[in-house]
Amino acid sequence: MVNVERPNPSELAARLRELPAAHPLVYRLGDQPGLFLVGGAVRDLLLGGRPFDLDLVVEGDPAIVLARLDGTAIVYDRFGTSTVSVDGFTYDVARARTETYRAPGALPEVTPASLDEDLRRRDFTVNAIALPLRSGSAGGLPAVPGALEDLDARRLRVLHDRSFIDDPTRLLRLARYRARLGFEIEDHTLALAREAVAQDALKTLSGPRIGNELRLLAREHDPVGAFAALRELGLDRSIDPRFGLQDDAVATEALALLPVDGNRDRLVLAVAGERLPADELRRLLDQLGFEAEDREGIVAAAKRAPGVADELAAARAPSQVATAALGLAPEVVALAGALGPADAAKQWLERLRHVELEIDGRDLLAAGIEQGPAVGFGLRAALVAKLDGRVHSRQEELAVALEAARGAG
Repeated sequence: MVNVERPNPSELAARLRELPAAHPLVYRLGDQPGLFLVGGAVRDLLLGGRPFDLDLVVEGDPAIVLARLDGTAIVYDRFGTSTVSVDGFTYDVARARTETYRAPGALPEVTPASLDEDLRRRDFTVNAIALPLRSGSAGGLPAVPGALEDLDARRLRVLHDRSFIDDPTRLLRLARYRARLGFEIEDHTLALAREAVAQDALKTLSGPRIGNELRLLAREHDPVGAFAALRELGLDRSIDPRFGLQDDAVATEALALLPVDGNRDRLVLAVAGERLPADELRRLLDQLGFEAEDREGIVAAAKRAPGVADELAAARAPSQVATAALGLAPEVVALAGALGPADAAKQWLERLRHVELEIDGRDLLAAGIEQGPAVGFGLRAALVAKLDGRVHSRQEELAVALEAARGAG
């Protein structure tokens, strides 16, 4: 077991000041009392990371902090939180608070409180550590009991037994942190999680809250690991008995094939939803609050990929690969390639989809071809020839296009 180095607050503050996102905070708020960096950023600093998202908690009125930041702020009065943008960085600023839940899965009711009480309301011990932002603050790191020990042990532990019942989104966050951090789930926490899943705790949440957590899981650096953690906890089946990754290797291969302009979260969710019929997958995504463009992209990848895979496998020339993949989103072709014809999919995604003619319809019209279907026929013939490596210049493209167009007439 590799233990976490325990720097003192001054050393940790020095690490914080090295972060680009911390510069506006230190410059504007470095002498502000009662202001703390909290949550995942402190955890990641202790682990030697360089977090980008910085969350702040204020003991007292956050209006003073917002005024000193002098940025563009969105205030959420119900929860005592704000999101403020300064110098290209965005920060969450919250008043220290406690939370109570009127019913399982309900949004919390918040009350101003001390930092200690604020830390005790959080999800996992390793996220319940604070760092004073004020330079030279005395004392250790404020944390719930056992937080630093759990960080040393790479262990995820909830703070109280009703945690997953009060807020079942913590079940989905448990899967996300399990994959992202590689931490083990403490035995009692695992038992509580499985008990909550068995009691259908997710059904107390609105669909959009579950959908938001799924999007975050799909956007993880290792989304396959994140969805594997969902499966480990039985959470995917709680969403729908047919939902979830069945073959991690397919998802991994599809992500490897996906180009940088592809949508990774749509692709992962398509693999997770491939066992549902199209109409039922579309309905589920609607219930989970997915926007129409994302919903249709996910359904298209899940449902069209198998047929495209067959066409790609049968292709014997680059032009046939292009015919199979033409007009399809990268997610569809990447998933199709992961189902077998990886080389053909890679050929399309990396090269063939970028092939363009140097000529266009105006060139054919100028050469005497009448406006009509023959123009399109000629251009298609030229593109096929170029894809298959039979033409190498503008003049050769035009010659093939004219011959085809005249033959079509």
